[in-house]
Amino acid sequence: MGIQISDIIPKKEISIKELKGRIIAIDAFNTLYQFLTTIRQPDGTPLMDSKGNTTSHISGLFYRNINLLLEGLKPIYVFDGEPPELKFQERENRKKVKQRAQEKYEQAKATGDISEMRKYSQQTVRITDKIIQESKELLQAMGIPVVQALGEGEAEAAFLANAGKAWASASQDYDSLMHGATKLIRNLTLARKRKTPSGVYTDVNIELIEFDKVLNHLQINQDQLICLGILVGTDYNPGGVKGLGQRRALEVVRKYQYPVKIFEYIENSEKYQLTFDWQAVYKEFKKPECCENPEIEFKKPDKDKIKQILKSKDFSENRIDSGLKRLEQAQEKAKQQTLFS
Repeated sequence: MGIQISDIIPKKEISIKELKGRIIAIDAFNTLYQFLTTIRQPDGTPLMDSKGNTTSHISGLFYRNINLLLEGLKPIYVFDGEPPELKFQERENRKKVKQRAQEKYEQAKATGDISEMRKYSQQTVRITDKIIQESKELLQAMGIPVVQALGEGEAEAAFLANAGKAWASASQDYDSLMHGATKLIRNLTLARKRKTPSGVYTDVNIELIEFDKVLNHLQINQDQLICLGILVGTDYNPGGVKGLGQRRALEVVRKYQYPVKIFEYIENSEKYQLTFDWQAVYKEFKKPECCENPEIEFKKPDKDKIKQILKSKDFSENRIDSGLKRLEQAQEKAKQQTLFS
């Protein structure tokens, strides 16, 4: 779900060319959900091999990363570790949503409603241990570093950006900002159109969100930004404070300034009700568990390993060879860029 503060966050549209030579720490789970949700047949069935195993994530990772590498980007994929206890309620909520979506999918299937089948199948996506392992294996074969976070992947990606190990973190959610990521990239894809659940196509542009500019624009500091997120709702306190929208929450944060004062106001207010432990949620954003010295090494792609992985998933020889040829082109470009630098 992520933090719902998009309406008040300043963003800047940039071109993919502006990210050339940059190391970007990508939220792996966020990306995998995108692939598993969108790379599907018209009736909602995911791409599968002859054994019935899902391959949407393999296809998405292989082709998108070739495109990113050809543009000169240096991606790092950060995978979630153990979720905090506070996330239990949100995970339970998501399970219920998936169960309801599965029921509606079965109903649509029984009536042969293709569009409804696709709509509800997208809401049943689950990232399994097998999908995670296959994704890591392919990325590493492509020479792309994989970082295993201790806790939340977005917190680790933010740490990498703050420590100068990455230029920015990349995710569709704004959680990285709550962790203080110096820069956040959204819509990191070469696609310029995206199909909405209603079937309408909308323009997609890469967005750069800079932490300092966010704070200056909102006229708050990082502690207050965390409080703002908590008020409107996070994965640790879904829904936030009922009846408090983004702009009103910003007013409250600016007025009361200090975390204790902000939540004292909420507790003593007749308009609002505090139904969660705000201090526990605050701590998760302020002091997340991070791997402070992950091994990050960009390696030469292992073509034989890539072929082995893709063949096992029933990719055609032509598609594999075409992809590997483009991967070679990306390598050559990277060498030229390094020599030029």
